[in-house]
Amino acid sequence: MPTITIDGVKCEFAAGQTILQVANANGLKIPQYCYHEGLSVVASCRICLSEVWAPNPKSGQLEPFMGGKLVPTCQQTCSDGMVVYSDSPKGVANQKAVMEYLLINHPLDCPVCDQAGECFLQDYSYEYGRGVSRFEEQKVKQPKKDLGPHVYLYSDRCIMCTRCVRFTREVSGTSELMVQGRGNKEEIDVFPGVAIDNELSANVIDLCPVGALLDKDFLFAQRVWFLRSTPSIDGITASGDNILIEHNEGKIFRFKPRANPAVNKWWITDEVRYGWKHIHSEDRLRSPVHRRFGTLVETDYTRAYEDALDGLRKAVADGKRVALAVSPMLACEEAYLLAMLARTIDPEAVLAVGPVPVKGQDKVFPVGAKADDPRAFRTYAEKAPNARGVRRVLEGIAGQGNVPDFEGFLRRLGKGSGASDVAAVVLTGNYPSDWATDDLVSALGGKFVVLIDTLSGRLIDEADVVLPGATWAEKAGTFENARHQLQAFEQAIPVIELAKTEGQIALDLMAELEGKADVVSGEAPMVVMATQRSLLPGSTQTAPPRAAAYNAANIRARMAAERPALAVFATGVSLPAVEARQEADMKVVDL
Repeated sequence: MPTITIDGVKCEFAAGQTILQVANANGLKIPQYCYHEGLSVVASCRICLSEVWAPNPKSGQLEPFMGGKLVPTCQQTCSDGMVVYSDSPKGVANQKAVMEYLLINHPLDCPVCDQAGECFLQDYSYEYGRGVSRFEEQKVKQPKKDLGPHVYLYSDRCIMCTRCVRFTREVSGTSELMVQGRGNKEEIDVFPGVAIDNELSANVIDLCPVGALLDKDFLFAQRVWFLRSTPSIDGITASGDNILIEHNEGKIFRFKPRANPAVNKWWITDEVRYGWKHIHSEDRLRSPVHRRFGTLVETDYTRAYEDALDGLRKAVADGKRVALAVSPMLACEEAYLLAMLARTIDPEAVLAVGPVPVKGQDKVFPVGAKADDPRAFRTYAEKAPNARGVRRVLEGIAGQGNVPDFEGFLRRLGKGSGASDVAAVVLTGNYPSDWATDDLVSALGGKFVVLIDTLSGRLIDEADVVLPGATWAEKAGTFENARHQLQAFEQAIPVIELAKTEGQIALDLMAELEGKADVVSGEAPMVVMATQRSLLPGSTQTAPPRAAAYNAANIRARMAAERPALAVFATGVSLPAVEARQEADMKVVDL
């Protein structure tokens, strides 16, 4: 393969790659503001200019490329034998000059800027700037602007990289943002009366390399250096978008996109970005309850488990069936454990997929693009992250064609005919809002109901035992998206007090069923929230497991070993990439 040498490191490249792309792919640092892999190249910020030498086609001798002019590495394609110096005296002088020009009118407000701690301007000022400003004139002041429902613009901080403008033209296709004015009066703005209010609008916040475009929802909420990032998957739609859950002290503060060109590229929808608020809702179920003399009262897990198993076993003893509806909001591993529990109690238990919400229609961006366009970004009307994964797991246990959808489940419960051989029902929810329907409520009449859910709703009044579950941010697992891609995700925050993951509840009930239940010490999953003592979450009462702790990776291995139809969970699950360890800018030496 052809090679290019960048700052003394020889790198291979493919035809058409630019110098900056090769440098980024090989972990070589060349400063960049306006360049983004998902956007067109404008080469406007000029900080990536480098000195380039190339072989003379006739003699083969290295000669200054373009007569010795500095070359924008984001725009210049590679040729075999090129030698690039980003750290030559000419390159360094350019970097210092560009930084000085950018900082002429930039306000010194890093202490109150939300971008502080993850700002390219801060980092490059330290790495490539002069350290001392020579500007003594009056700075030009620009206004703050409300651009839409999610985005603020602090024009003073803008460096005119135009990433946001290119995004609205090339990715969303809505073109709300523009550049107006000239010279030091140039600024980003919206067309009069047209706010940036498309389904992807908040991606411009992530694209901004400085603190110009800010998230209204995150504004002044938390310093970014306190946040911990956990790789996860979109848990409210069928898209399977890769995300980072950023949290501190057991509380989520924001979602950010995680790059995956095969799924969501570099973007997420606003629906996914802001769809996590139910995780910290006041309506969360926090402790188990059971029915006593017609009234639901709070209880402990020991009594709740006993009541649940007694009711389910009684239905089987009476010659009736147990039915399990596994929510498409649950992970594949949890679906497997719950199904195995139901089939242990009743070998002929009905296994069904819970309701799959659909809202609106699928959309493709940019507006007017075709769905099969490799550059297109698609949003999904299906509002469940794992309907396909749950069906795959249940059919791996019950066989293809033996797993009804939710309508078929309601018919098995007696909808329409009123006759049913089902006497006990296990329902799982975990939806971000109340999901009960009149048909479901009426079909549950006269049956023993165990409900595992996260939010209060109508179904609680129909249940005999209620067990509080956990949202996807509070556990690990696997989702299968609309493209049939199996993707694993990690636990971000601890489970809310006295609740348990559905997988842990299934393991506990299985242990109770086998007479092996016990409070397991030292095996409960631990989430390290911070390295500093002061940042650890406050003490909360938790419910210890009564069986081996739920571990998603172990369950996947068990699924593949026990069920050949589920072997894909051993080989076909995409795991989140491990981030490279960050090194401090300042070296620490022992004295």
